Amino acid sequence: MRWWDLDAVLDLERALFPEDAWSAGMFWSELAYARGPAANRRYLVAESGGRIVGYGGLAAVDGTGDIQTIATARDHWGSGLGARLLTALLTAATDFECHEVLLEVRVDNLRAQRLYERFGFVPLGFRRGYYQPGNVDALVMRRTATDPDAEAPDPDPDAAPPVPAAPAPDAPRPKESDHHG
Repeated sequence: MRWWDLDAVLDLERALFPEDAWSAGMFWSELAYARGPAANRRYLVAESGGRIVGYGGLAAVDGTGDIQTIATARDHWGSGLGARLLTALLTAATDFECHEVLLEVRVDNLRAQRLYERFGFVPLGFRRGYYQPGNVDALVMRRTATDPDAEAPDPDPDAAPPVPAAPAPDAPRPKESDHHG
């Protein structure tokens, strides 16, 4: 994800998360840590037909990765795009030498929870009222390098992959519609 992607990302963000969408400033702040020798963020976008249809981001600190956001456009749900974005974020976590990856997901987003479980994430607990202003709880999930299902499943081989945006040399881009963890 680069600065010139932000208008399209923000449009998608607002469409998918109208109550708790990230602001432009939040994305700018994250992207500030995604470049240079001390980079500890990886933000990705996916394109199809010249349109951004998904995005995601990971922060890495002291061997722990945290999926900050992942989303796909509604017309790409069920296409395998979320799995491809998650795979790219987990690859970034490996590149950052993370021994575990955490995320938060809305308790009412069962579709995203099933995706994460397929990738070996297990529930840890809850963050009460995490998603505001709706006061919706978050389920905290973790995947460790020693989990028996730590190998990511192959994305749906029958799904037509979107054409990725030209990534920065050191960054891919994903997101699934359950964002902010």
